[in-house]
Amino acid sequence: MSTLVIEMPQDVLDSARLTIPELKVELALYLYHQGRLSIGKARDLAGMSLWEFRQLLGSRNIAPHYDETDLDRDVATLRKLGRL
Repeated sequence: MSTLVIEMPQDVLDSARLTIPELKVELALYLYHQGRLSIGKARDLAGMSLWEFRQLLGSRNIAPHYDETDLDRDVATLRKLGRL
C-alpha cells in the first residue's frame, strides 16, 4: 500500500486543537458520512477496529450506510443458508 504525505501547518492543527491521529479520525468520519468512503476504508483511516468505529458513528449520530438493497441481499443470503 502506498501512502500520501500531506503538509499541514502546525498552527492549523493547534487552532483546531487536534493531533494528527484526531485529524485522521475526523476526516474518516466526514468522508464516511458523505458516502465517499466505505466503513472499512474509513475505519482503516481512523486507525480503529470496526467495533470502535461503529461506536464512534453512533456517538456522533451518523447513521450506517444500510439501505433496502442491503437488507434484501442479507435476507436472500439468510434464506439460502436456511436461517429464515
